[in-house]
Amino acid sequence: MAAPEGLFLVDKPPGITSHDVVDRVRRALSTRKVGHAGTLDPMATGLLLVGVGRATRLLRFLSGLDKSYEGSALLGVETDTLDADGRVVRTAEVAVTRAELDAAVARFVGEIEQVPPAFSAVKVGGEALHMAARRGEAVEAPPRRIRVDAFDVASFDGRDLGFRVACSAGTYVRSLVADLGGALGCGAHLTRLVRTRIGPYALAEAVTPEDLGEPLPVEAAVAHLPAVRLDAEEAGAAANGRPLGPAGLDGPYAVFGPGPRLVAVYRDAGARAVPEMVLAPPPG
Repeated sequence: MAAPEGLFLVDKPPGITSHDVVDRVRRALSTRKVGHAGTLDPMATGLLLVGVGRATRLLRFLSGLDKSYEGSALLGVETDTLDADGRVVRTAEVAVTRAELDAAVARFVGEIEQVPPAFSAVKVGGEALHMAARRGEAVEAPPRRIRVDAFDVASFDGRDLGFRVACSAGTYVRSLVADLGGALGCGAHLTRLVRTRIGPYALAEAVTPEDLGEPLPVEAAVAHLPAVRLDAEEAGAAANGRPLGPAGLDGPYAVFGPGPRLVAVYRDAGARAVPEMVLAPPPG
């Protein structure tokens, strides 16, 4: 019997890591070849893309997709992890009007610089920041450029804030909330976060780790990429990783043929196209 393969859209429950989800899928499907794209913190819930079998090789093409979230924050309380799982390090009075909140939120829309949180997997000097943070050492990563397409206030009662965010990959929403609290002068921390979308993949279509059902086909992992259809001769060359004629496309693109079968992912390089990844034939 062939090993399972494909893409699962999983609704991650709270209180477990993204790797815990991978472990649950491994046990459920009795296979070790499982991975995920786009880590969620233990407190966060929502959409996690999980690849099985040959689809694990395609996960790197999913990591850079834009993401959307819904969440809530509490003004006037700061924590060391910037979310509700952390230790309270500062409290302050809150006297923020809705107009002041809207004006502050608007300043975080667009391309901005963001410093990754101390409790994160970002590496400085070869070590994850959270390792140094747990030793009580103050190590800060350099700021990096992110893009916030939308930061909308959904509700506000003077302290509790509900919001929606659409942003680029690499954005830390808890840092966004903490920076908003700093801009308001009272501090804030993230109390709830749900990832609702990754690129074209929606939480509404997700399954639970306990009830996976059938995976989407391997080809679903490249549904967001431009597609190029090849004839049998060209597909044979692509299956062996040989250069092709350029497709005139920016970035990576999925190569199919003959028919709906994914053969490889290519990228134009001047006068020719070269493979970024060649997919092995399906098992069995």
